[in-house]
Amino acid sequence: MTKRVLLSLITVALVCSGFTRVEARPPQRPLSPTKPAPNKPIKSEWKLFTAPDGSFTVLMPGMPKAVTQTQKTYMGEINLQVFVGQLANQEVAYVVAYNDFPHSYGKMTNPQLILNNAQTLAVKTTQSNLVGQRSISSSNGHPGKEIEYINSGGKITKSRMYVADGRLYQVMAITTTKQHKSLSKTINGYLNSFQLVLKK
Repeated sequence: MTKRVLLSLITVALVCSGFTRVEARPPQRPLSPTKPAPNKPIKSEWKLFTAPDGSFTVLMPGMPKAVTQTQKTYMGEINLQVFVGQLANQEVAYVVAYNDFPHSYGKMTNPQLILNNAQTLAVKTTQSNLVGQRSISSSNGHPGKEIEYINSGGKITKSRMYVADGRLYQVMAITTTKQHKSLSKTINGYLNSFQLVLKK
């Protein structure tokens, strides 16, 4: 696979880099010792999101923003679909992206080669250092890979990629070094919630 085939991965890196930002919050006033804290139930912001084409489900913090990009390659145009969810009080972006390959290419190319090239390009285009990697598979048996990498600005990306029916799926959580540790359970829960709704 050439770099032109995976131009969409560069777009993911560029699109996502603009989503993790630091949000300023006003300082909270301490509670008065004479007034007890209100006992209100915490409403969960996480909801099950189903892809518009029904190909996957994933837990997202509210309704994700959808971005569509078109990349020209030697095989023709490749459309990239990106869904980004964020919480206002956290420095983290939850991202799902996918792109379809032309039918003949997707059928002929080894999925492991696609995953390996996707990993190489993701790390290179974000100018990151690879922290870890392992082979995985979706719950319905499609090949995948989990990678974790950190860039020079301290942004940590944990990503799971899957190849299924001529399509590359990427499920990512991008956060700061500062919040990475405290959000590790949430990030793993988010990644674990991703389900491909495709037949093997």
